Amino acid sequence: MPARFQIKRVGNRTAGLVLLALMGGACFFLVLVGSLMAEEKDSIFGESGIHYPSGFDPNTVGVAQGKVSHFTRPEKGPVHFQLASGRETFTVLASPNWYWNDSQLKVSDGTEVVIRGSKSYGKDGRLYIVAEEILLPATGQAVSFRAPNGSPLWKGSGRSFGGGSGGFGSSSGAKGGFGGGFGGGGRGRR
Repeated sequence: MPARFQIKRVGNRTAGLVLLALMGGACFFLVLVGSLMAEEKDSIFGESGIHYPSGFDPNTVGVAQGKVSHFTRPEKGPVHFQLASGRETFTVLASPNWYWNDSQLKVSDGTEVVIRGSKSYGKDGRLYIVAEEILLPATGQAVSFRAPNGSPLWKGSGRSFGGGSGGFGSSSGAKGGFGGGFGGGGRGRR
């Protein structure tokens, strides 16, 4: 026999207090989300003309390996650093500071890294990579910052700290999807 539920009438005052408490919680949530999203508004990174975080072009994905220098974790804008890779030096744009903290990726000046991301020249004539994924060869730790289509993972698409499929962080160990040299020539990961 199914259980029967009784619906009790709640007085106007009690209902008003419950509604007020719910609205207060919702307002707090909206303020919290709003403050996190405020950091995520598209802006131009320095003198480069590179839009961040939307400046990712899946058609220019390539890979670069080298040593980190000038590692910077600003309060606003992306964690960024210089990557000396052979004869080229890139400025790598990674993620907001809070997402970097959550990833627990340990990078400092002199760390050897492999970066997969969207490569481009800035208006300032310098090379940039908007990072999709960073691998630390010494530890095997890999962190994804973007989906293959360039969508930032910190914007609710899910987080991938060392997981994923077919990339650096793949649990299968696959290294697939690498494009050729600078700009990928349309052969990069799509």
